[in-house]
Amino acid sequence: MNRKFEAAANRAQALLEEAGIHLTLGGEPTFVPIDPVGAEWNFTAVGPTKLDYAKKMAAVLVKTAMPGALQVLAPGKLYPGEVNPRWVVRLIARKHGGPFWNVDRTTSAEPTLIDLETAVAALGSSLKMQRRWMSFRDPNAPLPIFALPLDYTQEEGWKTAVWPMKALERVALAAPGPAGLRLPLQLLPEDALRRALTLEIRDGELRIFLPPLPMEGFESLVALIENICTTEVRCPVAFDGYVPPDLKGEWVILGLAADPGVLEINIPACRSLQEYAGWIGTVNAAAQQCGLRPWKEVPGDAPVGSGGGNHLLWGGATIEENPFFTRPAWLVSILRYFQHHPCLAYLFTGHYVGSASQAPRTDESARDLYDLEMAYRFLESLPEGDHRVNINETLRHLHTDVTGNSHRAEASFDKFWNPASPAGCLGLIEFRAIETVPHAEWTAAIALLWSSIAARCAKVPFTKPLKNFGMQLKDRYFLPSVLWGDLTDIFADLEKTAGIQLDTDVYRALWEWKFPLLLSVGRGGARLSIRRAHESWPLLCETPVEGGSTSRFVDTSMRRLEFAATEAFLADRRIYVAEREVCLQPVHGDLHLAGLRYRHSNLYPSLHPGIPVQLPLALEIRNAQNRRISVHELTPTQETFAPADPIKGSVATLPPCKPGRTGDMTYDLRIL
Repeated sequence: MNRKFEAAANRAQALLEEAGIHLTLGGEPTFVPIDPVGAEWNFTAVGPTKLDYAKKMAAVLVKTAMPGALQVLAPGKLYPGEVNPRWVVRLIARKHGGPFWNVDRTTSAEPTLIDLETAVAALGSSLKMQRRWMSFRDPNAPLPIFALPLDYTQEEGWKTAVWPMKALERVALAAPGPAGLRLPLQLLPEDALRRALTLEIRDGELRIFLPPLPMEGFESLVALIENICTTEVRCPVAFDGYVPPDLKGEWVILGLAADPGVLEINIPACRSLQEYAGWIGTVNAAAQQCGLRPWKEVPGDAPVGSGGGNHLLWGGATIEENPFFTRPAWLVSILRYFQHHPCLAYLFTGHYVGSASQAPRTDESARDLYDLEMAYRFLESLPEGDHRVNINETLRHLHTDVTGNSHRAEASFDKFWNPASPAGCLGLIEFRAIETVPHAEWTAAIALLWSSIAARCAKVPFTKPLKNFGMQLKDRYFLPSVLWGDLTDIFADLEKTAGIQLDTDVYRALWEWKFPLLLSVGRGGARLSIRRAHESWPLLCETPVEGGSTSRFVDTSMRRLEFAATEAFLADRRIYVAEREVCLQPVHGDLHLAGLRYRHSNLYPSLHPGIPVQLPLALEIRNAQNRRISVHELTPTQETFAPADPIKGSVATLPPCKPGRTGDMTYDLRIL
């Protein structure tokens, strides 16, 4: 963390504290192996190797950053169309005091039936429930599963029950997963206790399944097991099951979760930018030790992010301390600021943006601006008090994607205060238009920019009416140079309004990586640069898929380039692609820009399937007399334009490239 980051972070933090705001930051960086082979590292959530990587990384984090942490393999989210819940490896450490788990059995022999029965007897004795254990036959293993119906309340302590199951009924399900999730609970009467502590031997370990318990019961049970493992059971022990919410703020919890194509890390909530930067650095270093990284190589293209998000979450240290509930006007000020600056939605995310992306802007989701303006003005007019319900009910129908999904939004309120959702009352705002990038310093810089905007809006509210960008969002703001210009406007505003000076060199380096240079020609002040630009994905209609259901695909067949040239370059040169002239428009100073869309692939299904792929792209630089100066070519297997053999024959006079709409800066090579 350099001095410029430290100074800007301290200034932003001071402004927030002056306003009585205590903001926490959470993050979700994602990682892939160096060689991301298989569906689990491309589009599915789980697979044969991902859990092994998660366990390795968890072990490194326990050793380097969370000594004494307890590791629990817990059920994750269950999404429509997926048979089983995803998994998440949770690490729990104490903020203050001793270790949560202080038993190391990594070099011990594999457990036997004797170890299993010893643990059952010892735990039963400690809980004074020796006779309530039940054995279940496991179709997946030769040894039995032992289950103890178990619950805990602060008033009554430990409770158990008798399960009225016959011996023939005590057979676990043959599905994969921990024993506690495979018990035949459907055979129990409706009023029966439906949670149990289970013990089994699986994967060379004594696996203990922790049922859903409150914090006090969870800590007490783990302490009992730790005592037994240090005195009576001498074998590797691992935990499955449920981790209760940290209602007292006494734990540090980190999660390693299965997500489509990536391993997602949920870092602990941080009270400062410095703490956030520290965790991001720690997680990146641990990933590197395990053969994981936050970016991947793409054949025939420049390196890209991991393919997963790196969502930034804002909240409070506790629900009672949440800074948004009593400051709806401040929240709206931030949302207005983001709406005025498209770079915040487009610059730090992946190359594919727009209404069908994972994080569309509010004005890309078929919402009229007057509805948004009406909602924001209502929230700004609210009197003093706790307005969490009003905020949620006002914004959750507007901050969505085109299908109404409240999770897929640039600023998502899915976890803010939505009682209908299992995790919907956390007081969190999730900024989703952020991609995992190669360097921890860059990730921290993005969080610093976000916090600086929050501090600026706390010091001087941003109350300008929402801006109608119209089709410029899908035209000029998809071009890297326009986004950089928008970001520099933010830098200037933050310094003028809030006294926050950001290190522009860090953001410029991130911009250079995000929009790789494909070609640079010319000398001195006469220069042409071509960069990869953003493109939007159109959402297609429902298509039948295997299994009799339907799915809505996104057409990823188009790519976009930015042509940026100085006035001196264009004074005596002209640019042609596929023998069609690309005319650049003046933007500011001597900078001239144009975008060019072309067909990169033609997979089924797609829009306009009859239009062929337009690669390779032949680029010609001609002089004022229309003679070729140089020829370059971009092929499907190349990352950049390469010098090509001169085109034989006379110079063609095909019609110039045309824009999709009158006034656009972007041309579409498909339009003749």
